[in-house]
Amino acid sequence: MDSPNQKKQISSNEHARSMKDYQRLGTSKALALKNRGRIKYATSGKVDQTILDSYWEHGFYVFKNVIKFEELAELRQDVERVIQEAPSEPSVLVQGLPAAEKRSIERPPYRFARPLSDPLGGTNRNRGRHPVKMSDPIPPKGSPKFTIELLHGNLHLMDSCLRLYGHPDLLAVAEAINGPDFVPYNEVTFIKEPGLGPSVAWHQDGATHWDAEDWDEGAHGFNFMVQLYPSTAGNGVWVVPGSHKLGKINISRMVKESGSERIKDAVPMICEGGDVIISNRQLVHGSFANSSKNRRVTLNEGFFPRKRVIGIETSQLDGENEYYTGDRIRQRSRIIDLAIDARKQHFKDEKPFIYKPFVGSAEDNTWCEKNRSELLLNYNLNDIYI
Repeated sequence: MDSPNQKKQISSNEHARSMKDYQRLGTSKALALKNRGRIKYATSGKVDQTILDSYWEHGFYVFKNVIKFEELAELRQDVERVIQEAPSEPSVLVQGLPAAEKRSIERPPYRFARPLSDPLGGTNRNRGRHPVKMSDPIPPKGSPKFTIELLHGNLHLMDSCLRLYGHPDLLAVAEAINGPDFVPYNEVTFIKEPGLGPSVAWHQDGATHWDAEDWDEGAHGFNFMVQLYPSTAGNGVWVVPGSHKLGKINISRMVKESGSERIKDAVPMICEGGDVIISNRQLVHGSFANSSKNRRVTLNEGFFPRKRVIGIETSQLDGENEYYTGDRIRQRSRIIDLAIDARKQHFKDEKPFIYKPFVGSAEDNTWCEKNRSELLLNYNLNDIYI
């Protein structure tokens, strides 16, 4: 195997061939785990306890057939629109919003990377959470100079994503995991184009609670990963099951003991389009360069237990420190209530979720054009990071 510190650059075809055995074994191990099925409820109306037990055991769970065909089509269409509005490279800032609002969005929605590259591994970016560089194969001839790897701010970029954010089954799971006063993290779109998608080096999410006296397996919350297309061993995220229980892990040592970045205990998150994965943010996870022929588009929505956010001081994307007061948390959490109403207006036959922090509230969180501009636009400047 390749040394993790001495990487020989190979072609994308060679990379795909070299990964086949690892992917085959990983897929077999992933499908043997008892952590996939439909979202089910007990007679009490709460999420079935067997689902929660499996999530806490493995650190992730694959929910089958969550997003129905009509909604899946709307999400795909919106993502394609935003991608089509993108510039060809990061030096040109274009905003992925309807024309009248392009002047108003403050955080550029697009993040670019070189095709099949590893922009984070072995660097100090993201607080140095990605200690080991992944292999970055040579892209196929004729590849673009840059590829879009991420969209920031799903909810004001795409109305379908706002409605998705109010999905009653997903919010019921968020409540079951984090408590009824759960709070938002952020919402982004990961894009892995076939033969182009860059890797994301092995890491654990979270920064604030690793050394806390009351640290636990859910201290840094979780992400929903809504899959618009199939997630495979070639294009998907890989995780080390159960690693969310082990605290802060020496990933460099883990890679060294495996002989390469192909960590021996890792498995891919395998699922179909319309499935949703819930993934603990403390899992060791990452993804390889997408040298496969299959596209992946993942809509991420993250949530935290409120007790892990209130009173915490942390640094934001712009490097500024921020202290999370109750008012600050509530303002960002209003978007959940807004999304529930947007979904209620669109899917009229569906029973909406009741987000308890806003029961009886006098605040106006109805979905309308006034609140699009006053509440939703630039909502992600208030994203919460712990």
